[in-house]
Amino acid sequence: MDEAKQKENVFDQLLQILELEKMGENEFRGPSLDLGLGNVFGGQTIGQGFSAAKQTVQEDRIAHSLHAYFMKPGDPSQPLTYYVDPVRDGKTFNTRLVKTVQNDKEIGCMSVSFKIPESGFSHQDEMPDVIGPEGLESELELTWRIRDKIPDDIRDRLLKERPIEIRPVNPMDPFEPEKKSPDRYTWFRAKQNMPDDRSLHRKVLAYASDFGLVAASMYPHATTFWDPQMQVASLDHAVWFHRDFRVDEWLLYAIHSPNASNARGLNIGRIFTRDGRLVVSTAQECLVRQR
Repeated sequence: MDEAKQKENVFDQLLQILELEKMGENEFRGPSLDLGLGNVFGGQTIGQGFSAAKQTVQEDRIAHSLHAYFMKPGDPSQPLTYYVDPVRDGKTFNTRLVKTVQNDKEIGCMSVSFKIPESGFSHQDEMPDVIGPEGLESELELTWRIRDKIPDDIRDRLLKERPIEIRPVNPMDPFEPEKKSPDRYTWFRAKQNMPDDRSLHRKVLAYASDFGLVAASMYPHATTFWDPQMQVASLDHAVWFHRDFRVDEWLLYAIHSPNASNARGLNIGRIFTRDGRLVVSTAQECLVRQR
């Protein structure tokens, strides 16, 4: 399979796993997309949980925020079941609680809030002044450059194709890390064109928003999650949708870590379009434990 077909294939798989099978009135099931991480990617449970919640609200309601907790690692070879609790249906807002279950064990939970579109006040942060994505190497290309240094037991999974193309502006060399400010910038987009479906673009971005947040909290300490002495895991994740966007066009992910302490790092993300519109904000606390 050539490279272009492989990219389309893995992205098609992402779209397929986001279209959950309805098992009951508020029960949904979906398979996993194995990224070679050894467990279920946190962004997958966010995207699928979002998809489950969306199926229980009116068509005109759009998601404006979600908050998720990752409690146990999931097995990517097994399906996941999502149970939706429709806790509120108001004139403007709808609130849903979603439980993620695998093998009869709850591995995650999240809340998703929807509302009707409205006009109102508008202001935003300015977009950081960084170089554009043109000419930058993707994370996968950077990994291929150092593939001979990667231990045999993890090489194949680190070189696995992913549905989102990520081009770091200021990457960290995992074998020769240097202390940097706690700021990470990446350009990202879906690997193929998508239909004009606002909800679908939000599902895919919810999935993609989990890539790369943890790294910023390790930048000042000259280490990465590749370091065998580090135990790294996402603990929770929050997303706020501000404005419409297309995830099949380049978006800038500007990530800042304001704090690391007590074996935890906090990471704040802002996502901008090429023309400088702030469309999404994120936040994530992670475990960054030095063994």
